[in-house]
Amino acid sequence: MRKHLFPIFLLVACLLVSGCVYQAALSQGNLLDQEDIDQVEVGMTRGQVRFLLGTPMIDDPFHQNRWDYVYFLRVGRQKATFKRWISIIFDGENVMEIIKDQELREDL
Repeated sequence: MRKHLFPIFLLVACLLVSGCVYQAALSQGNLLDQEDIDQVEVGMTRGQVRFLLGTPMIDDPFHQNRWDYVYFLRVGRQKATFKRWISIIFDGENVMEIIKDQELREDL
């Protein structure tokens, strides 16, 4: 009888522990300081923007005049708690437009 209880106990323990798997926080993209974003102005060069904000997360070869900086933070299995998407539009080598606080998908 005792020989049969141990495997059953071990199986139940494994099933209970398997649901308690730790899932680390997931951080994707460019984490930007608001101070750095506020310093970007129309007329700045690509080099100046790259110095302030870093390399863009999305550098689309089909839209070379647009840089997208995307960031989201998801803790555990919850939806993203912090999301940010900023686009910089260039006219040649200079900033033409800055699009801030765009909406990311709800299911992130």
